[in-house]
Amino acid sequence: MSINKTITTAAVGVVLSVVTLSSCHKSPYPGYDANENGVYAKFYTHDEKGVKPSEGDMVRVILSYKNNKDSVLFDSKDTKFTRSENKYIEFPLSKTTFKGSFEDALGMMSVGDSASFMIPADSVYLKTFKVKELPKYIQTGTMLTFEAKLLKVTAKADVEAEKKKKMEERAAMLEKRKGEDAANLAKYLADNKITAKPTASGLIYAEKTKGKGAHPSKGCTVKVNYTGRLLDGTVFDTSDKEAAKKANLFDEKRPYEPIEFPLGMGQVIPGWDEGIMLMSPGSKGQLIIPATLAYGEQGGGPIPPYSSLVFDVELVSFVTEKAAPPQEAPVRK
Repeated sequence: MSINKTITTAAVGVVLSVVTLSSCHKSPYPGYDANENGVYAKFYTHDEKGVKPSEGDMVRVILSYKNNKDSVLFDSKDTKFTRSENKYIEFPLSKTTFKGSFEDALGMMSVGDSASFMIPADSVYLKTFKVKELPKYIQTGTMLTFEAKLLKVTAKADVEAEKKKKMEERAAMLEKRKGEDAANLAKYLADNKITAKPTASGLIYAEKTKGKGAHPSKGCTVKVNYTGRLLDGTVFDTSDKEAAKKANLFDEKRPYEPIEFPLGMGQVIPGWDEGIMLMSPGSKGQLIIPATLAYGEQGGGPIPPYSSLVFDVELVSFVTEKAAPPQEAPVRK
């Protein structure tokens, strides 16, 4: 409080005790001081000269808060709220959303401080969380009780520098992966004596068993059996039960049967939409799909960025009329 600046060192202890007591009496919340920024605060530990966060700084906080019924609404130490073992949350300190906000409260803290804050529930939900109406467990005009311990502050400039560094490192990694994938794809084609010519997009369809009848076109609903591999032979997904068991991917909760989807509608990776159109019912072969027609620089799950993929595929059947929404499959976008 500002009075601390005008008192003598010898009288600090006595005056602080008097001020604290008088503040508690004036505050509608016993034990909490009403601060000029509108926050009701009760500090357990406080270092006035310590490092405090500013807008844009990254803060690491052990945090919990509850409503006026003493129901815990969030607790960073409880994995049911965070799904993390860290026990803390980390986020950039944003601009205050109202006078007396939690952002204001955090701005009062120094690294190592622990405190409790009383903050209007209505404003937290409507102004900070930006919900359209209060949830049923929040009563209008009540206060939320926040318990916080500030563990770390990283300056905004340092956060931005680290972000830039990571972006540069990722760009370098992606460029390296892109070059390696091109070399690995060329080696795969040579090692497996695949002579089928690529389409204009770079897709290769190496037919092994010729089917009968017409080829499916955009809008047809197709049924396809498949096994997907990386260029090194690692199986990442399959509709074949035995192949799944052999690759240690078997999941008793999923069906092992042909997947069904509307062709050419963007519900699978581009290499599939293009490749299945080259087949007839009963056709079996390999789709060798360059990364640009698969998951590109993002990758996905077990598929690294810039990975060409190999799919053993069989077109079981197709129909021209529209079918029900397709089942989920890892080859989907």
